[in-house]
Amino acid sequence: MRLIDRYLLRQLLGPTVLATLALTGVAMLSQSLSALDLMVNQRQSALVFLEVTVLAMPQLINMVLPIAIFVAALVALNRLQTEQEIVVCFAGGMSRWRVISPAIRLAATVAFIALLSNLFLQPTAARTMREALFQVRTDLASTLVREGEFTEPAPGLTVYAQTVDAKGDFRNLFIHQTKPNGSSTTYMADRGHIAKRLGRAVLILRTGSTQEFSPKGVLNYLTFDEYAFDLAPLSNADELVHYKPSDRYLHELFFPDLQQGWEQRNRLSLLAEGHSRLATPLYNIAFMAMALSAIIGGGFSRMGYGRRIAAIAAMAAVVRILGFVVQAGCEDSAWLNILQYAVPAAATALALRSVFRQRAGRFIDLRRRPAQAIAAAT
Repeated sequence: MRLIDRYLLRQLLGPTVLATLALTGVAMLSQSLSALDLMVNQRQSALVFLEVTVLAMPQLINMVLPIAIFVAALVALNRLQTEQEIVVCFAGGMSRWRVISPAIRLAATVAFIALLSNLFLQPTAARTMREALFQVRTDLASTLVREGEFTEPAPGLTVYAQTVDAKGDFRNLFIHQTKPNGSSTTYMADRGHIAKRLGRAVLILRTGSTQEFSPKGVLNYLTFDEYAFDLAPLSNADELVHYKPSDRYLHELFFPDLQQGWEQRNRLSLLAEGHSRLATPLYNIAFMAMALSAIIGGGFSRMGYGRRIAAIAAMAAVVRILGFVVQAGCEDSAWLNILQYAVPAAATALALRSVFRQRAGRFIDLRRRPAQAIAAAT
């Protein structure tokens, strides 16, 4: 790679990294706000909150990468063009392809990294996040008792605790249970906590009493220093983690187990997700090509490129929205999956066509007629 190629690549690489970091930060903020429910309502630790937020990043980064490339390319190319550095490149005999090749190589490299992420990193992170959320959802300590609230974790069962400390211990606990035979039992305890005994989840009640009413109206009253309330009926040991299409690897999307009812019913959705994993990285190249079209495609302008950039930005938004629409349509018709590749490919072809449609020969004439060539370039 020649010196000028490395220079152009550096001018594009810096803004691309900064734009990616900035947009990723915004995406992480939005994800963290939605994950606050884990700490507020589910009473999970900050470590679980951080884990869920970080595991959601690969998918979010893949979504913001094309936008980051587009914004960074516009900033870098606009500066290079307004300072006439690109004009100098053309005047020095560089072809249009030589001038835009560093940008295309950068976009292709980012697309390849995004492809690897789509194939391996994203499903791995999504599976881990799904398992973490499953553990949160099935956490008896967070679903059974809410501080200062009457909850009904199961039919016929009402639970109340005045306070829940940081260690998960309950204070002033009240439990009312109605059984199918018509009897009801009320438990009251000063303290309580969830533990394991003989491999079963139990709620240990300390210093309390029980009141049991039989269907015949007989009251049995007992006091205890410690009582183990069985929680096994409240937990579904047979419940398994269900992986969504975004959590699955590519071979699971293209070759699902059709003996499973859910996968058979959602075969088209899995296929659409698989093709989306392969087609989405192409938007990085398409958006880079559109940025090149906005700056170089129309030639040099002393008045700036505001209108042209706004028009190309609107077209880029339409292209990406069209991609989402096509992906949604592929869930109903398998043949539409070809459009997932056609949309970014067509956008790339049209953008590059606008870049190459103008002749660069007027810049090369600088060696013969400097004054006329510079006047034509400006």
